[in-house]
Amino acid sequence: MYDLVYNSAYRTSGPHRQRHSDGWPVYALVRITSMTLSAQDRARRIKIILFDVDGVLTNGGIWIIPVPVTGPDGSVMTKMLEAKGYNAHDGAGVTLARLGGMKLGIITKRISETVALRARDLKLEFVYQGEAFKMRPVREIMEREGVTLDEIAFVGDDVIDLPVMRACGLAVAVANAREQVKAEAHYVTAHNGGEGAGRDAIEFILEAKGVLKQCHEAMIDEGNPITAAIDIGKGGDLK
Repeated sequence: MYDLVYNSAYRTSGPHRQRHSDGWPVYALVRITSMTLSAQDRARRIKIILFDVDGVLTNGGIWIIPVPVTGPDGSVMTKMLEAKGYNAHDGAGVTLARLGGMKLGIITKRISETVALRARDLKLEFVYQGEAFKMRPVREIMEREGVTLDEIAFVGDDVIDLPVMRACGLAVAVANAREQVKAEAHYVTAHNGGEGAGRDAIEFILEAKGVLKQCHEAMIDEGNPITAAIDIGKGGDLK
């Protein structure tokens, strides 16, 4: 896969094509070795999971709802509000990922207050809206967190997600993603976007790490503060 050119060992070698003792370019050896990794092998290295929103954490539907708004002079105007539907299973998955020691985020092209509200409720560490080219925020996250591309998973559904999916350590496509996207994924979820696909991706990673059952038990432990603090339905506001 094309993502292998972003391997950290390749970046270290730089444009001068450092050569191994047998004459092969270092980056070429890295590509051959990395191609043997299974999806489970890739999942074990993941520290950060990033999601597209529309079609991944939602079913892709966008509702534009007219809402009456009263102006300062008492006149009533109509404001158009964008609404989306999210899945509670994905919210629970975010809790599981946190219990498994991972950080999460979203990168989406659209800008919507409902996305900001959902992100606050889930207490996501990384929230990027209005990003037509998604590698830019990925590079920013890498610099901020000190992680490599191999330690990042991305869950997508459409061709706009391919640059990140080709570059990251674990590329996940939702079950109803475009065929071009599923063809380049390391793992395809069992469920469609907006129907638990995010949870599928998270549990696949936790299972590969060998901690899924442990995270399930921690999630239902009354003494665990993480479960009580995430996805409470108030946009992160306890008041």
